[in-house]
Amino acid sequence: MKQRTIYFFRHGATGGNLEKRYIGRTDEALLPESVELIQRKVFPKTDVIFTSPLKRCIQTTEIAYPGKPYLVVEDLRECDFGEFEGRNYFELSQNPDYQKWIDSNGVMPFPQGETPALFKQRSIQAFLTCAEQLKEDASATFIVHNGTIMSVFEALAKEKKTYYEWSVDHVCGYSCVFDHICLKHISRLEL
Repeated sequence: MKQRTIYFFRHGATGGNLEKRYIGRTDEALLPESVELIQRKVFPKTDVIFTSPLKRCIQTTEIAYPGKPYLVVEDLRECDFGEFEGRNYFELSQNPDYQKWIDSNGVMPFPQGETPALFKQRSIQAFLTCAEQLKEDASATFIVHNGTIMSVFEALAKEKKTYYEWSVDHVCGYSCVFDHICLKHISRLEL
């Protein structure tokens, strides 16, 4: 059975991230201090790199793996937060739609945005499609969003945890082995 070493990294931080804003489709650039942090880290050698089309992921990829080719995968993008996009809890706290979404434990669709269930399904399918393209014993790195990482690991990790328990900080992630059934031998990476 084909087993592949897979690395997942969350992109570097943006201004919206530091302000705790819902940053999904907003195409923010990395903060200068995040660029410096990525430049100081040593990323694992890898055969193939997959990344989201959003600037924060592409910048992280190009800094982490300078000069190395990478594949941009549209469906690895972050969730579309709809009306909540670019806003934070404080700004949304009086919004009745936001309160309904909170009361639903985050399962209701984002008004004018994506449903969490469809986002998760999209993320998982994108990962599986990418993994299927890999040659036997090839390694791959995914530089993506926290939501993408949490979606894939909640669904496919042998070790069962809830969605938010798979959350990682910026420029951190996981190393694992994927056998086309599950992600196993998972180690947290904080370079």
